[in-house]
Amino acid sequence: MSNIKNSVAFVTGANRGLGLAFAKELLKRGATKVYAGVRNPETVDIPGVIAVRLDVTDPASAAAAAAQCTDVTLLVNNAGIAQLLPTALDASHADVAHRIFATNYFGVLNVTQAFAPVLAANGGGAIVNILSDAVWISRPFLAAYAASKAAAWALTNATRIELRDQNILVQGVHVGFLDTDMTHGFDMTKTAPASVASQSLDGVENNVEEVIADEGTRAVKAGLSGADNAYLNPPAIV
Repeated sequence: MSNIKNSVAFVTGANRGLGLAFAKELLKRGATKVYAGVRNPETVDIPGVIAVRLDVTDPASAAAAAAQCTDVTLLVNNAGIAQLLPTALDASHADVAHRIFATNYFGVLNVTQAFAPVLAANGGGAIVNILSDAVWISRPFLAAYAASKAAAWALTNATRIELRDQNILVQGVHVGFLDTDMTHGFDMTKTAPASVASQSLDGVENNVEEVIADEGTRAVKAGLSGADNAYLNPPAIV
């Protein structure tokens, strides 16, 4: 996909945080239309953005959204949730993991399955999957979240290969902690959502299949093959 201008985009979870930043950046770059796929359309109050009811955990809801938005050429799978655990082996882990996987993995799968044929029918386009440095570095209190993002990364890599011949770019965006409501109260370096959206869309315009959006994540990936890599000894978080 060579240009965001005149594209038609669908962004899941576009009512706040990174999804909101994507919606604003898409409009800034001249997207013809931006759909916001959200559970509660009344929460979307962005001039120029069309709210579409979507529950990413429900395949029927994803199919209905795709049937409504048949002009989409760019899909941003942004919707995601996290929940902290006391420990990786906490008794609640299974329940928490099921809930997180429903959005972070199956949500990406449901929406991609629904919209990939739409993009193909429109001559191709791009799918952006928001991932994390957690695909490589997992801490006990974020074990379920990290597992869901690792699964989504595997899905991203598989669909990238499958959809290339249909002229569909599949881009994975890896980033650490974002400066959003989800990380409120954590004392660490955070990346601005607007920066991530800008880097991702720059990548879409240049057919970049993987975007590493912050310095910390770049260091984690670069050190994966080293003896003292970050996933064995992750830095502390206050």
